[in-house]
Amino acid sequence: MVGRSGLEFVDSRGGAAAAMNTAIGAALISMVCNLTIGKPKYVEHELTMIDVRSRAEELRSLAVELAEADATAFNAVMAAYKLPKSTDAEKLARTEAVQEALVGAADVPLRIAGAAADVIALAGRIMDGANVNVISDVAVAADSARAGLQSAITNVEINRAAIKDESHKAELAASVARLKDAVLTAGAISESITARITG
Repeated sequence: MVGRSGLEFVDSRGGAAAAMNTAIGAALISMVCNLTIGKPKYVEHELTMIDVRSRAEELRSLAVELAEADATAFNAVMAAYKLPKSTDAEKLARTEAVQEALVGAADVPLRIAGAAADVIALAGRIMDGANVNVISDVAVAADSARAGLQSAITNVEINRAAIKDESHKAELAASVARLKDAVLTAGAISESITARITG
C-alpha cells in the first residue's frame, strides 16, 4: 500500500517496522523543511533547510528499501533453517548457510539503525530554525526515528546472539554501541521542543 506520503508499507516484521518508523521520521523532516523554505521569516535558515530536505528524502527512500531488504534477509534465514540435516555433510552445509544468513539478517537492521540515527541528526539541525507552526513535527520525527533506531538495535542483537563468529559479533556490538548515543539525542530534541511549546 502506498500512503499519501509515498511510504510503502511492505511488511509487518520487526525489522521492516523499524525501517518504516525511520522513513516516517524522514518524511516529517522533509515536510517541515518544505513548510519553512520560502518563508521570509526563516530566510537565514533557507540553505540548511534545503540541504536537510535533500538528505531526508534520501533517507526516506533508503529506509523503504531496507524494509524490503529486511524481509528478504528474514526469508533467507528461514530457508537456511529448513535445509536438510540427515547427514554430516548436510548438517555442515546447513550450519554454514544459517550462519551466512544470520550475518545478512544482522546487517540490514544495522543499516536501518544508521539511517535512523541520521534522521535524528537532521532533526537536531533544523529544530532551531524550523517554521514554528510545525515545530512539533520535528519532535515527532525524532521520536519516530528513535523508535526505529531502538527497534533496529533489538533486531541486530537477536541475530548477533546466534552468530558464532566472535570477531563479527564484536564488530556488531561496537557498531551498536556507537549508535546508542543517538537514542539520547532524540530524547533531548523531543524534550527541548516540548518545553518550547509548553512555555
